[in-house]
Amino acid sequence: MLPHIASLAAPASRAALRRNAPTLASRCIRASRFYATAPPTNNKTVPATFQVFDRKAKRLQKERAASDVELSRQVDYVKDEVAFRVVDRLLDIKREFNEVVELGSGSGHIAKHVDLDMMKKLIMCDMSETMLNRDKDVEYEVPVERRVVDEENLPFKENSLDAVISSLSMHWINDLPGAMIQIQRSLKPDGVFIAGLFGGDTLYELRTSLQLAEQDREGGISPRISPMADSRDLGSLLSRAGFTLTTVDVDEVTVNYPSALELMQDLRAMGESNAIINRRHFLKRDTMMAAAAIYKEIYGNPDGSVPATFQILYMIGWKPSPTQNKPLERGTAKHSLKDHLEGSTPPKE
Repeated sequence: MLPHIASLAAPASRAALRRNAPTLASRCIRASRFYATAPPTNNKTVPATFQVFDRKAKRLQKERAASDVELSRQVDYVKDEVAFRVVDRLLDIKREFNEVVELGSGSGHIAKHVDLDMMKKLIMCDMSETMLNRDKDVEYEVPVERRVVDEENLPFKENSLDAVISSLSMHWINDLPGAMIQIQRSLKPDGVFIAGLFGGDTLYELRTSLQLAEQDREGGISPRISPMADSRDLGSLLSRAGFTLTTVDVDEVTVNYPSALELMQDLRAMGESNAIINRRHFLKRDTMMAAAAIYKEIYGNPDGSVPATFQILYMIGWKPSPTQNKPLERGTAKHSLKDHLEGSTPPKE
């Protein structure tokens, strides 16, 4: 049984993209945003990489998920929706790009939503060759090129790319600051980086239910949900990587499932299973059933379904360029924002 959510079809034009924007949200998604900016910095020091995720296991999970083509397509709903929102942010940039590189492209979620008014070519990069080629026979409006690329080791030359985008892939990177630095170096001056990734509040309902069930049935807990980035850190990470004009915003996508069991099945089919290095490789049936019962008791909807929250962090950063607009120095403002908001702004001179 599929969750109460539907994927969006690829619109034919920018106007269609804007028209279709509320389609999915009006059905079952509650969204909230906040915006934050971080000051630029020249600190580009890369710390020693702390290995949290088993990248080989993650690649195998994606390979296994993509091998069942029909099931894999059925669970594209979250990735298609987030890709749509990433493309919507790219639309806000009034520029036509020659080539756009997409990191962690999967089977082509971004490609479904872009058109020739936005770019002339999309280079899809993913660590899983099976996932990358799952829909190789599908034709998109924009020509695509597929490359097997590990997001932790980018092969692109310095100052060679117009834009880099990523949708729901970077939360599996061990060295996120290092990956951002590689992206910044690959961009041309005034090139843009746009990404969406799962945030720390993702699947908090499932995390809590599993912890309570394991504590009750097994006398302890183990890491079942991967650690993820916090929205308060992304602005600093972007600036540390050398980006300017940085912006971070947050969405919450809520999907209703028949039970926690269907949620866990879909996560596996998406290739989003746990990939922490010290993870346990099995979950006892008794513990799993207890977690499903706890989930329904604490978070269940009146209609018997259960909600799953996916927190999405979006970030935008620009590579410095002499042609970019610079913010005014502090203290140079001629009018008070407080006076403007209160309607007492003095007349223009």
